[in-house]
Amino acid sequence: MLKRFIRYYRPHRKMLALDMLAALLISVIGMVYPIVTNKMLNEYSPQKQYTTIVVAGAIVLALYVLRMLLRYFVQYYGHVIGVKMQSQMRQDLFAHLQKLPFSFYDNNETGRIMTRLTSDLFEVCELAHHGPEDILISAAMILLSFGYLLSIDWVLTLIIFACVPILMVVSARYRKAMKQAFADRRQSNATINAAVESSVTGIRVTKAYTNSAREMEKFREGDKAFVGASKRAYDAMARFFSSTSFITDVFNVIILIAGGLFLYNGRISFGDYSTFIVSVNLFIQPVNTLIRFAEQYQNGISGFQRFVEVMDEPVEPEAPDAVELTAVEGIIEFDRVNYAYEETKEVLHDVSLRLEKGRKLALVGPSGGGKTTLCHLLPNFYRLQDGEGSIRVDGVDIRKLSLDSLRRNIGIVQQDVFLFVGTIRENILYGRPDATEEEMIAAAKRANIHDYVMSLEKGYDSEIGERGVKLSGGQKQRLSIARVFLKDPAILILDEATSALDNTTEVLIQQALDELCKGRTTLVVAHRLSTIRGADEIAVVTDGRITERGTHEQLMAADGLYKQLYALQFRDNDTFA
Repeated sequence: MLKRFIRYYRPHRKMLALDMLAALLISVIGMVYPIVTNKMLNEYSPQKQYTTIVVAGAIVLALYVLRMLLRYFVQYYGHVIGVKMQSQMRQDLFAHLQKLPFSFYDNNETGRIMTRLTSDLFEVCELAHHGPEDILISAAMILLSFGYLLSIDWVLTLIIFACVPILMVVSARYRKAMKQAFADRRQSNATINAAVESSVTGIRVTKAYTNSAREMEKFREGDKAFVGASKRAYDAMARFFSSTSFITDVFNVIILIAGGLFLYNGRISFGDYSTFIVSVNLFIQPVNTLIRFAEQYQNGISGFQRFVEVMDEPVEPEAPDAVELTAVEGIIEFDRVNYAYEETKEVLHDVSLRLEKGRKLALVGPSGGGKTTLCHLLPNFYRLQDGEGSIRVDGVDIRKLSLDSLRRNIGIVQQDVFLFVGTIRENILYGRPDATEEEMIAAAKRANIHDYVMSLEKGYDSEIGERGVKLSGGQKQRLSIARVFLKDPAILILDEATSALDNTTEVLIQQALDELCKGRTTLVVAHRLSTIRGADEIAVVTDGRITERGTHEQLMAADGLYKQLYALQFRDNDTFA
């Protein structure tokens, strides 16, 4: 995993090298003070070298000015490197999310995915910036101070540094506990984000059912779990910091006693003793920096692990020799198709259908029978495995087609219309971003939405709100139909496209859909049977099987399930009796 993390440094290696050089110079300049202090106390002051004292002080001041500039460089460009790495990770993650199959989104809440894109990667950014600098500066300060103290008195130096192995053992002991605790805390944070995303998205339902108290209780449960995880994380962190800080305090005690004895016995001078005190503090400071870095490391590494978890999710499989679907006729064949979302629960069993170019096939039947699953399998949203039959378009198995070319030639209109935040123009052009203004308007006219758009103050540049909240159900549906008109696919899937609309709106939408279906091979899932009487063929899907097939008249004459459904739906409607 470390190799994968380091890979993101490669585009910035030149700036990183300069950043590390600046960090190293900061460490070197930090050693000037104890050296000058030693010279002051042992030579310059006793020998009354007043000019040298002033010059040495001026040199130290100049070096501190240089260190200020170097620290600015490190702080600014180091953070820039971190942000750019975060940006690249976020782009990689977002691009990978676009390639993941529907099954991933079936099993992962949006809020949890958002957490990985935002707060998790922020912690990674902080680690990416501070990690190399803290390690280099601290390591350099420790080595330089250690080497300098050895040159003064190696025995006293070894006595003082005898605490280092103890510090390493304690750090290793508590670091593992911190890692797990912070991973749990991050998981709890994702749970809260998922709850908030779900609650905010469904706020209208919450208000309609006056369930604010229930949502609040659910949020409190998630928040309580987060507080508990945070307590465990901070307990591990507190143990780590208090133990390691105690050991670093012991350094001062050792130098106080051992240095005092060495000074008393005449082994070292007062200047050397003072230098030891200053230099040991220079040693303790980077040690404390490394200790603080441990928390940041746990935050960053747990965030990167969660990033890697998603990046390691397998993308939608595509044949290595996949071919492009071109010059589409639109002939569709389902050949002995079997499918199960879970191994123990089969949704489709031995389904065979053939739909000729430009023909319309309607799927009807009880809810949960497998109609929508058939629609999801055709664009290869869920992939058939070997031995589960085949689905062919123009005679080619869809598993051998590139996903882009297959889906580019299939238009989908669903009951639950999804519109993006933005303008009417942006949502229609989603069907074909390179379309001209004239083509977009023509699509809107064919979808019976143009007149409404022109009644708005800003026309096609009107904002529609999150998921089209400023539009009615019929307006959203017609907008989605305009989008498909602009896409101009050879194959069309209508999945319960009018079932949620009132009768008046349904007539307008049905007119647009009838226009949309002209010349296209169409697969229709219908709840309202009145909308599919004119279909070229109707198939009744029950418990994952095709139980009846034929035209409306043929199925009515067969006196089977279709007739029962039809009679049940229109028993009070003289028009369709």
